[in-house]
Amino acid sequence: MVTAPPPQREHSKPSQPDDVPAAKGSALSPGLYLVATPIGNLEDLSPRAVRVLQGVDRILCEDSRVTGRLLQACGSDRPLWRYHEHNAERARPEVLAALDRGERLALVSDAGTPLISDPGFKLVREARDRGHAIIPIPGPSALLAALVVSGLPTDRFFFQGFLPAKAAARDKVLRELAPLRATLVLFESAKRAEATLLAAAAVLGARPACLARELTKTFEEVRTGELAELARSCAMDPPRGEVVLVIGGATTAATLDDAAIDAALEEALQRLPPSEAAREVAALTGHKRQDLYKRALALQSS
Repeated sequence: MVTAPPPQREHSKPSQPDDVPAAKGSALSPGLYLVATPIGNLEDLSPRAVRVLQGVDRILCEDSRVTGRLLQACGSDRPLWRYHEHNAERARPEVLAALDRGERLALVSDAGTPLISDPGFKLVREARDRGHAIIPIPGPSALLAALVVSGLPTDRFFFQGFLPAKAAARDKVLRELAPLRATLVLFESAKRAEATLLAAAAVLGARPACLARELTKTFEEVRTGELAELARSCAMDPPRGEVVLVIGGATTAATLDDAAIDAALEEALQRLPPSEAAREVAALTGHKRQDLYKRALALQSS
């Protein structure tokens, strides 16, 4: 089959940002570089990411052993600085002080795009507030890789990250997610995948889903089917490695029960006043905003 070439845009070649020179070997400008790293296959590391990792003054990482192997592979000898969820509050002032001195720092996660279920957003926010340049270096993401391979709608999706480990808290979050008319994307450990799929089937019903594991790696696997079917698959053939679950969203407002709607409103009321909470949940569920506003007021006063 012959396909027609895509239409030409008026500006087909985007201009290069002033703070990231295009020429190979050019000195990097001061600032914080958010560098996406491979989730498995080293060939996914972009030439731009390599140049940044070779050119910054220091690299903030979760595990120096993991990042050390990556730097060895891409020919970087930049010093490493541990920055993770357990030391972030203590380390952040030192990192900001380094930026104040004009250092060029890169922030990476062990795999994928930093800040996605990883620490870092507070650092980005405070660095920006102090006037420092924040430069994203896009690249691999398990979230997006699983979403696009799932075959589920991609026009609207909600990323939950990891569900709580305890069953009661997990089920509460699933009830909050139930009304969302958006594809759901979850991270999960392989050993908990079966239990999570069974719980999701109990709360969300018979929805299409996808289990993607070891994406971009040698034993990459994608399983699709309804939630209960995938749970049975995990019981018969337990998955190994890194797992991403993608679940179809709610299809119509009529399929949602009162408990699911109330759970979504209660979550929104923790962040928003009743009128805005009702508007947000209405957009996600298709219910009438006026009806949801009345329910939000009732929940708030109960």
